[in-house]
Amino acid sequence: LDRSTREIELGLEYGIPTMNLAGQSLKFENGQWVAESGSFTGDRREMQRLRKRNQQLEEENNLLRLKVDILLDMLSETTAESHLMEKELEELKSHSRRRK
Repeated sequence: LDRSTREIELGLEYGIPTMNLAGQSLKFENGQWVAESGSFTGDRREMQRLRKRNQQLEEENNLLRLKVDILLDMLSETTAESHLMEKELEELKSHSRRRK
């Protein structure tokens, strides 16, 4: 049987996946969950506020990632300098021991 016949005969028409989450109906379309029209119980201002807050948090997250990268670079530089100083100190100690 071809697909359309199977759907009719065997009842294999599932339709679009839907779910209800916190009183909001969502459906799965084109690879994304989207709110069904008329199902959102909040107002536009709340959506705009949430979008703005999300944007602020993303910007803050990016800034914090940059700061962590800078701190890691600083730590690497300080560690390298410390190893060089330890090596110099060991060389000076060995040099002074040879003099004695």
